Amino acid sequence: MEQTVQRERKIRIIPATKPVSTSGRASGSKQRVAAYCRVSTGSEEQLTSYTAQKAYFTQKIGENPDWEMAGIFADKGITGTSMKKRTEFKRMIAACKRGRIDLILTKSLSRFARNTVDSLEMVRMLRANGIGVIFEKENINTLTESSEFLITLFSGFAQAESESISKNVIWGIQKSREAGNVPFQYQKLLGYRRGPDGQPEIIPEEAETVKRIFRRYLDGCSLGQIKAELEKDKVPTSCGVQSWTYQVIHNILVNEKYIGDALLQKTYTTDCISKTVKKNQGERPMVYVENNHPPIIPKEIFYQVREEMARRASKRKVMQKTGKTEQGKYSAKYALSELLVCGECGTPYKRCSLFHCPSS
Repeated sequence: MEQTVQRERKIRIIPATKPVSTSGRASGSKQRVAAYCRVSTGSEEQLTSYTAQKAYFTQKIGENPDWEMAGIFADKGITGTSMKKRTEFKRMIAACKRGRIDLILTKSLSRFARNTVDSLEMVRMLRANGIGVIFEKENINTLTESSEFLITLFSGFAQAESESISKNVIWGIQKSREAGNVPFQYQKLLGYRRGPDGQPEIIPEEAETVKRIFRRYLDGCSLGQIKAELEKDKVPTSCGVQSWTYQVIHNILVNEKYIGDALLQKTYTTDCISKTVKKNQGERPMVYVENNHPPIIPKEIFYQVREEMARRASKRKVMQKTGKTEQGKYSAKYALSELLVCGECGTPYKRCSLFHCPSS
């Protein structure tokens, strides 16, 4: 019987011969360094800071012999709580994904993002591609092991600061509304412009368009018919275009500003991070200001339109075959539409064709 020979187990380490390069950059070549700058408002002071940031990073990258400029990406007058409108930031991230940037410099975490979740997601994605971010104020390099804890900590502070500022702004706006200060978006409000005294004044030719819309609606026209008439006559909207929509016409018919009043806080923003805007259905206090500015439409006409809208929305029709009622749709196709109704049941008369049978 053969005896098994026990061999000695040996372990040998084979040392690495090349440096690790996850960014795709050739060994020994210069690092492609980009800088990101952002200011949150368009004030003169902030724009000065914006210019200073760009000049500072341009000089810093140019003075380092191991770096080469990969671009200065800068957003101005843009919030840091969301990525949606930060076009330069998104352009920088796209360049990173294409392997054109090895390192990003930025002033602080609050300039990079005030949203903790966004900060961590971006940093992790960049780090997975071998791209580091250096936050100068906090002295953090995201390629180090302890960076994620520090980023979470400082990003939390930045987000809390944004939330605090947002609450202060909302409180200020609320107090301004309660004092009766009415904001006007003149570019979107047909019939009014800012007067020499800063108060709204009526634009006569645009006011005639507003009156025409109210008059034609009470004449029995549908929104589609009013739209067709305005476009046929090449009547411009508040934005100066000759293309109307149903929603624009509807908004004019229900806007209390045309009777000289103003309802404030119709909508509200849920929070400063998601910035979701919701219709105020009692969740926030509202303010109604009467006789705030010169009216274009008499109040009795305005409330007649409201009643007509309610009537059209609530009308019901009877199905001819089953006799059951169902939600109807207002029609203004014919001259006598909705004008002739049954005296017993209240159902509107409908047009029908009578065919004579030859055999009868």
